[in-house]
Amino acid sequence: MVSALGMTATLGGCGGSGSSDVTLRLVAADYGDSRDDSSKKYWDGLVEEYEAKHPGVKVEVSVYSWNDVDSKVKAMVDAGDAPDLAQIGAYADYAAAGKLYPASELLSIRTQADLLSQLSDAGQWKHVQYGIPFAASTRVLFYNKTLFAKAGITPPTTWDDLAADAKALKDKGVKFPYALPLGPEEAQAETMQWMLSGASTGTGYTDDVGTYTIDSTQNVDTFTWLKDDLVGKGLTGPVAPGKLNRADAFAAFADGQVGMLNGHPTLIQQAAKKGVKFGMVPMPGREGTARASMGVADWMMAFKQGGHADQVGDFLDFVYSQKNVLDFSREYGLLPVTGSASNTMTASDAKADETLHPFLEQLPTSELYPVGKTSWASVSAAVKKDIGQAVAPGGSPSGVLTRLQATATAADSSAAN
Repeated sequence: MVSALGMTATLGGCGGSGSSDVTLRLVAADYGDSRDDSSKKYWDGLVEEYEAKHPGVKVEVSVYSWNDVDSKVKAMVDAGDAPDLAQIGAYADYAAAGKLYPASELLSIRTQADLLSQLSDAGQWKHVQYGIPFAASTRVLFYNKTLFAKAGITPPTTWDDLAADAKALKDKGVKFPYALPLGPEEAQAETMQWMLSGASTGTGYTDDVGTYTIDSTQNVDTFTWLKDDLVGKGLTGPVAPGKLNRADAFAAFADGQVGMLNGHPTLIQQAAKKGVKFGMVPMPGREGTARASMGVADWMMAFKQGGHADQVGDFLDFVYSQKNVLDFSREYGLLPVTGSASNTMTASDAKADETLHPFLEQLPTSELYPVGKTSWASVSAAVKKDIGQAVAPGGSPSGVLTRLQATATAADSSAAN
């Protein structure tokens, strides 16, 4: 998701335990890229409207950059001063520690029913929902229309098409025919998208019941194909995939140096600002369009420490109203997490909404990281560190994936004990 410098607000103490004079504290991530569009601006407006209708409740919001927000919340929790609400990247550790309210104790039945089911399911720890999806995105294949026209090619629908297109782009001197960012910034995303595109079953890193299957035959075959048919043939550009970060790949696309890459909604504005003419299609699969796209969600959670379940629940019902979900999604180019808002955006012919339609189309069949596993953070870190070696000259896809599987199995076992 978008990361930017955040702004901090002074946190106030909790109020009384009755229905009046209650202060709720919310720590939130910043989706803006400047002071002018900081998420603080969004929350300030929303809180002002809420407080006007609920004079006995105050909501104090502290907004931090994505670089800092998770650690800020962890520091507060470790100090015994958990916020009432946190809107951050992961919830499972706090759920496993018994620190969170289940969503069912907070949200109205109407709000719960409106949340998109695949996102709600991903918010479960041990079959109970603690993570409430707040924002979502999916991945599609971006391609440079100008470069494709010069090469006389059309967008790919299979891996063979993608390799052929990449060769045609290389022959025309394109610097990065297909940009493959397996560098440490966000390698876990590119990895999962390719796992999904090569899979007939499973959810990328895990099988359908949540067991890690990183070294499955289909995943080994996928990375063998990447190593031999893309990287080994010089179709991924001059930077080794293990050294190429997602932000650098996006910047190169916006500079007109990339023929194709996997991208999320923020690339739309980045490329448009530079005047790049681009198209978007579903990620190709081995024999046709990939069975599933990768989805990403950020999470809202409520800590039990403050004890204001009724007020927290009422505020969250307001946050997740159709209008507020749409306002946030449109402000930051993200996908709505509720059915009502998603349907409204899908039916809209407003230009800003239409640019998100390809991503919305992917959402119902998208697969998310295994965020309900407390082991995922350490597994993700290992993937970021090592996956680039799988496609490096002399690298062994089977060997790298086997080592990552061992790391995941050990982390899973440790988390269960």
